[in-house]
Amino acid sequence: MSKKNSREGWEIPATEAVRATADTRVAEIDTNGMPGFIGDKQMGERLLEERGADLSALQEKLFANGRAVSEHRSVLLVLQGMDTAGKGGMVRHVIGHVDPQGVDHASFGVPTEEEKRHDYLWRIRKALPRSGQIGVFDRSHYEDVLVVRVHNLVPPAEWEPRYDEINEFEKQLVEAGTSIVKVAMFVSLDEQKARLAERLDRPDKYWKYNPGDVTERGYWPQYQQAYQAMLDRTSTDHAPWHVVPCDRKWYSRLAVTELLIDALERLDLTWPPADFDIDTEKRRLAES
Repeated sequence: MSKKNSREGWEIPATEAVRATADTRVAEIDTNGMPGFIGDKQMGERLLEERGADLSALQEKLFANGRAVSEHRSVLLVLQGMDTAGKGGMVRHVIGHVDPQGVDHASFGVPTEEEKRHDYLWRIRKALPRSGQIGVFDRSHYEDVLVVRVHNLVPPAEWEPRYDEINEFEKQLVEAGTSIVKVAMFVSLDEQKARLAERLDRPDKYWKYNPGDVTERGYWPQYQQAYQAMLDRTSTDHAPWHVVPCDRKWYSRLAVTELLIDALERLDLTWPPADFDIDTEKRRLAES
């Protein structure tokens, strides 16, 4: 893995540049910005491919450990953002660099009737990544302090305690061996409108269009308040939020690639040792 590639284009590492702080204000996020990055789009797209190869190599090592080592190690990528922020594209263009057999992907929409009969974290627990896997949540347990709050689906007395419950839930996951990478994806109201318009102009995009997305635009201020509370209440040392501007798709994908690489490098994994006698097997193979 090239040290040059790991810093090329970055004045400040992505892990620092997009990490949420106590001063982060959702209403002031420059959704067209490139925090920490001083390159252009051409450089960014090139680096995405190069760093994607680095990500793939690290994921293979994680997968190998999951197969051979009893201790649980996994990475969970949480993608949370408004419609058109690019969650699906993030899965295709970032996670698409790695071997799909090493990925556990889950998308959380409106709860099913079965899910409604359980605690809100029930469906989340069922989808957690297995050892050796990169888990990806397209939307997540944070729907229950975002959509639920904005649309008053349950009383405040019910959703208010969830911030602390989620913090404790994530703390337990980390202690059990799962590294959590939380990405709050922000797109501007104008950019969202342009992306929705493109879906209406292209027959190959009709399937992605949901009339309800236009309705949700009317709740933009309420969503900003809900996202602000989410960042304020659930960005912790063990599972911090990363605030990623998404008007420039190439930048957001590159930034998330860097976040995943950092999480995997921090695991400091080694290749599992052989559980057989190497010399014996070389001799047997030569004689076969």
